[in-house]
Amino acid sequence: MPHPNDDDSITAVALPSPPAPPPSGNDVDFSVDFNDKSRPENCKFAFSVDHLHKLNDAHTLAALRAFGGLEGLAHGLRTDTKAGLGVDEDVLDGIVTATAAIEAAKTRKPPVTEPSGSPSTGPGGLELVAEIFNSEHHAKGYSDRRSTYGESRLPKPRERSLLQLAWLAFNDKLIFLLTASNIVSLALGIYEAVAPGHEGDSGAKLEWIEGVTIAVAILVIVFGQAINDKVRNKKFVKLNEKNQDRSIAVVKSGKTVVISVFDILVGDLVRLEAGDVVPADGILVDGFTVKCDESPLTGESELVEKVPAREAVAKGDGDCFIHSGTRIEHGVGTYLVTAVGTNSIHGRIRMSLRNDVEETPLQHKLGLLAKQIIIIGFVVGSIFFTILLIRWLVRLRYFVGSPREKGESFLDIFMLSVTVVVIGVPEGLSLAVAVALAFATTRMLKDNNLVRLLRSCETMGNATTICSDKTGTLTQNIMTVVSGIVGAQYSFGDDAESRPIDAISTDVKDVLRQSVTLNSTAFEKGGPGSRDFVGSSTETALLRFGRDHFATAPIAEERENSPPVHLFPFNADRKCMATVIKDGPKYRMLVKGAPEVILPHCSEILSKPEEGLETEGLGEETRRGLSSVARGFSDKMLRPIAIAYRDFESWPPITSDAPVKADASRESDTVVDFKQVMRNLGLAGILALRDPLRPEVIESVRKCQDAGVFVRMVTGDAFETARAISTECGIYTAGGIALDGPTFRKLSSSQLDLVLPRLQVLARSSPEDKARLVRHLKKLGETVAVTGDGTNDAYALKAADVGFAMGISGTEVAKEASSIILMDDNFSSIVKALAWGRTVNSAAKKFIQFQFTINITAAFLTIISALIGDVDSAVFAVIHLLWLNLLMDILAAAALATDYPTDDVLERQPEPRNVHIVSPTMWKMILGQAIYQLIVIFSLHYAGDRYFTTSTGGYQHQAFVFNTYIFMQIFNQWNCRRADNRLNIFAGIFRNPWFMLVQLFTLAGQIVIIFKGGEPFQTEPLTGAQWGWTIFFGSLTLPLGAAIRSIPDSFFLSVTRRLKPVVRPVAGLIRRLRGKASRKASVVEDHRRERTEEYFFGDLEDDEERKIRRFRWRWWTRSSKKTKDGVATAIASAGLDLGGQNVAMRFQRQLSQRRIGTGLSGTGEQEKVNNGEMDLARWIELAKNSPGECPYGLEVHPATGKGDPVIMRDVVGGRIPPSQNKEVRRFLGRG
Repeated sequence: MPHPNDDDSITAVALPSPPAPPPSGNDVDFSVDFNDKSRPENCKFAFSVDHLHKLNDAHTLAALRAFGGLEGLAHGLRTDTKAGLGVDEDVLDGIVTATAAIEAAKTRKPPVTEPSGSPSTGPGGLELVAEIFNSEHHAKGYSDRRSTYGESRLPKPRERSLLQLAWLAFNDKLIFLLTASNIVSLALGIYEAVAPGHEGDSGAKLEWIEGVTIAVAILVIVFGQAINDKVRNKKFVKLNEKNQDRSIAVVKSGKTVVISVFDILVGDLVRLEAGDVVPADGILVDGFTVKCDESPLTGESELVEKVPAREAVAKGDGDCFIHSGTRIEHGVGTYLVTAVGTNSIHGRIRMSLRNDVEETPLQHKLGLLAKQIIIIGFVVGSIFFTILLIRWLVRLRYFVGSPREKGESFLDIFMLSVTVVVIGVPEGLSLAVAVALAFATTRMLKDNNLVRLLRSCETMGNATTICSDKTGTLTQNIMTVVSGIVGAQYSFGDDAESRPIDAISTDVKDVLRQSVTLNSTAFEKGGPGSRDFVGSSTETALLRFGRDHFATAPIAEERENSPPVHLFPFNADRKCMATVIKDGPKYRMLVKGAPEVILPHCSEILSKPEEGLETEGLGEETRRGLSSVARGFSDKMLRPIAIAYRDFESWPPITSDAPVKADASRESDTVVDFKQVMRNLGLAGILALRDPLRPEVIESVRKCQDAGVFVRMVTGDAFETARAISTECGIYTAGGIALDGPTFRKLSSSQLDLVLPRLQVLARSSPEDKARLVRHLKKLGETVAVTGDGTNDAYALKAADVGFAMGISGTEVAKEASSIILMDDNFSSIVKALAWGRTVNSAAKKFIQFQFTINITAAFLTIISALIGDVDSAVFAVIHLLWLNLLMDILAAAALATDYPTDDVLERQPEPRNVHIVSPTMWKMILGQAIYQLIVIFSLHYAGDRYFTTSTGGYQHQAFVFNTYIFMQIFNQWNCRRADNRLNIFAGIFRNPWFMLVQLFTLAGQIVIIFKGGEPFQTEPLTGAQWGWTIFFGSLTLPLGAAIRSIPDSFFLSVTRRLKPVVRPVAGLIRRLRGKASRKASVVEDHRRERTEEYFFGDLEDDEERKIRRFRWRWWTRSSKKTKDGVATAIASAGLDLGGQNVAMRFQRQLSQRRIGTGLSGTGEQEKVNNGEMDLARWIELAKNSPGECPYGLEVHPATGKGDPVIMRDVVGGRIPPSQNKEVRRFLGRG
C-alpha cells in the first residue's frame, strides 16, 4: 500500500482500526439489526453499507453466518457467486430483504440478479458479453448499485482556489514589506493630490500614480504565480489519478473481462493471482493456496492463509475475508466484493492520509541554494539601506521641504532597498523545477512512462547503470512456439528436417492440449473463439499453439469440462506450476516449467508419441541429450518449456512415494507436499518459444552507452539464452563478464566489488539476486535504475534509485514498489525517461544561469547608481525592478522549463551525486554576460546623453537605458537555452511554443511600457535611432555567448583560483553562518531524538506483541515524514520489524544498517559467504583463456583482449562510481 509523504505537522491522524484476526476455535456470537435505519428507504438490496461495514470489521465466521453465509450475502447483494454481475444490469426490479436473502440461501434459490427481460440471462447471452461490455454501458449502468454502495474511487481532493493560491504567493515577508511601504507611499500621494494646493502650483498632481502602478505590478506577480501553481497542481492531480488506475480481471455474466479498478462495484466477482494488490474488501469465493500479506493493515509480516467461504463456514474455522490494500503473495482465487471506495478499509486509510505533492531532491537542493542567496541578499540589502539612511540623516538638516516630503524621501529609500532584496531572492528556482516536472511528467506519459514518484524523474537523469530484464523489455514479449521435441526423438519446427506436430497421436495431443489450456491462468480477452488472450506471454503463446494444432475448444469451455481439483501456482522459487484435473476414473497432474527444473523429476518419457502414450524409462544419457537440446534452443535465443504429467488413482494421493501430511488444524483436510508429488513424472516434451528482439533496442542500448550509462541484463532465463540475446542487442561486449545466479550467490562482498565493474549479464537469477545486485551497486556509488515485473522484484525496485515496473506484464505489487511504470514494457521508453530526467536537470541549470545574471547586474546597477548619485538618480525605478522580477521569475520559468529533450542530451556523461548545481561552465557564462551588461548600462546611464541625443527631457534617457537592459535579457534568454559549451542555442526551438510565446509577450509588454507607460512607469517614447541601438546592444549577447563558450573551462578555473584571496573572506562568512545553522539544527535533532527515545523506551511493557502493536500504531498515526522516520528508527533500535512499511529512501539505508546490527536483515546471512569457496582471480583467468575448462557459470567475453586485466582492484572506493571510471570503460567494447 502506498504511503503518503506528509508535511512537517506532528498532529496525529485518526486511522480506521485494522480488522481483528479471526478467532480460533468457536466463533463469538454476532448480531446485526437488518431493520435499522441505516438501510435507505426503497433500497433494492438486502444489506446497507453499514451492514457490510460491520461484517468486514467483525472479521468472523459468525458474522458471515448472520448474513446467511456466502449464498445469503450473494442473494442480498443480488449477484451470482459463479456468473458475477450481469453485464447489462442497470435499474433493478423489486426489493430484496435480508430475511428473504437468508431464507433463499437455505433453500438454494437462485438470486434475483437481473431486471426482467435481460438479454444476458437468455439464450446466446454469453456471446453478447464482449459487445455489451465494451460499450459505454458499464460506465453508465448499474445505477441502483452505484447509488447504494458507491463507486471504487475516492472523492477528488479539495483544490485550492485561485484566491487561496494567490494568498500563499503573497504570503512572503518581502512582498509584505514592499506592499506596506507602497501603501504608505500611495496614501501620501493621494493626500497630496487632494490636499489644497499652494500658490503657484499648477497642473495635475500625479504622485499617486506610481503607487497604483506598483500595487498593480505586485498583484500581477502574485496572481501570475498563483495561475502557474493552479495549472501545475491540475497536471499533478491528473497524473496521480492515472497512476492509481489499473486493470482488474472480473467475472461478468460468467465471462472473465478486464475493467478499470475505478469500475469495480459491490457484488462483482474479482479474480486474484499472486502479485495482485487487492482493490476492494470482500469474501473469498473459491481459490487454491491463497495467502495474503496483510502487514500494511496489521503490521504482522507473516502471511495469512485464506480459505474459501463455503469451506470455512462448513468447518467452522479459517479466514475468508479479503481486505483492500493487502497483497496476494501466493495462489489464485475469486472473491465477492463487499465494499469499495471510501467504504473500504484501504479507502478510509487513504482518505485520512491525503497529502500535498512531495518536494523532490532537486527542489530541496535548489531550496538550500536559495536560502544562501537570501542570506547574501539580506546582508547586501541591509548594508545598502544603512548607507542610504546615514546619508539621508546627514542631508536631512539641509533638506528643503515639508515633513510629508521628507517622509516620502525616506519611503523611497526603504522601498528601493526592499525591492533590491526582492530582485535578489530567487523564488523562481523551485518554481522552474516544478514547471519542468509538471511538463516532463505529462510528456513522459505520452512516451509510455507513468511517473509515480516525482523525484525519480530527475534522479533518472543522472543514472549511471541500468539493470534490465530481458522478456518484454529487450524483446517484444510476443512469444510463439516455433519448434520443440515430443518424447525423446520426435522433433518439430519450421526447418526442413522437422516433422509436423499434427502427426503425433490423439492421446499425446490430448495431454499437450490439457497442459496448455488447463495448466494455465490466462483467459480469452474477447468472446468465445477469440485469438486474443490475457495473461503472461508464455501462457498466451501456449494457448495459441494449442488452438492452432490441437483444435482446443474455447478456454472457458475446456476448463468447465475439466475443472481443476488442485493447483500449485507458479512462483519464482520453483520455476514451474502444476494443475491436477479429473481425467476419467483417475487424476492427472499437469506440469510445465524450466527444463532444468522439470527434467530431474522425470523418470519416464514418451517412447513413440506418433503412436500413443506408451512410455519408457528416462536414462541418464537421454536426460543429458534432452538437456543439450534445451541448451541448443537457448543458444538460438529461444525459451524452452518442459511439459510433463503424472497420473494418480486418487487425490490427494495415498502412495508410498507421495505421502500426505495431515493438518491438525483441519479435521477433514489434507495438505499435499509438492516436492513429493513431483516425483516420477512422465516427460511429454520440450517446446521452444521465440520472443523476437525489439527492433529499436540495439539503438537504444547504444544511446545509453553513449550517455555514459552501463547497461546490464538481469534475467531468469538460461545462461545460453541470456548470453545470445545480450550479445545480439549490444549489452554483452568485449571486456564484459557473464554470470549465472548460483555462481553469483557464491561470491562474497569483496569479490562482488571486483566483479561488478565488468558484470554485464546475470542469468538464471532470482529476485533475491537482483536485489543484492542493486544494493551492492549502490554501495559502490552507482545511481541504479532497475526493471522488474514480478512480486518478488519489489525488493529490488524499492532498493534501486529508480525502479521501473512493467505496465503490461508487471504485477500490482511490482508497480506499487516502483518509481516509474513502463506502459509498453519497452527498453526504449527507459531511454526516453533518461532523456527527460536530464532535461529536467538542464531546465534548472538554464533558469539559474539566466536568473543569476539578472540578480548580479540588477543589484549592482541599482546599488552603485543610488550610492553614487541619489535615489532618484538610480538606474532603475521600483516599478522597473518589479517588471524585471516578473520577467525573470514566472515568464522565464515557463520559457526555459518547457524544452523537449534535444538530440545531444544523451551525449554527455552522468553528473556525480555531490556535484554543485552551478557548474564552472555556467559561472563562466553568468559572469561574462554580467560584466558586458554592467559595462554597457553604466556607460549609457552616465555618458549616454552625450552620444545618444534625446529629443525630450524627462524620462526618455532613463527609458532608453531601461529598454536596452530589458532587450539584453530577451536575447540572453535565447543564450541561456544551453547550460553547456555547445553553440547551437536554437536546437529544438520550434518544438517549444511556450518559449516563443514568452518572448512575444515580453517584447509586446516592453513596447507598451515604453510607448504608453508614461508617468506610472517613468518612461517616454524612444526615437528610431534609440530603438536601433537598443536592439544592437541586446543582440550582442548572442555572439558574446558563443565567444564565452569557446573559452576552455580549465582557463576559467585557473583565473578563478587566482581570485580566491579576494573572495575567501566572504566564503568564510558564509561557511560560519552555515555552520552555526547546522549546529543549531543538530541540537534540535538531538533533543527530538531524546524525546522520541524517552517516549518509546520510558515505559516498555513486558508483552512483546503489545509493544509491537503500539510501536506500529504510533508510526501509522504520525503525519510528519520526519517524525515517521524517528519512530521507525526507534522500532528498528528495539529489534522489531517494520512489516514492509514504506519510509523515506534516506531512512531505508539507516534502517538496513540497524537491521543488520540487530540481526534482523535477511541479507545478512546471504553475505556470509566463505571467501575460500571460489578462487575468483583464478577462475576469471581460466574463463578468459580457456573458457571450456571453467566449471562455474562464469564467462568472460571471447573478444576480450589478452592485455585486459578484467579484475581491477583500484577502481573501487574512488570518488566516482566504477561505471564512470575511464580505466574501466577503455577496456569495454561497444555494442
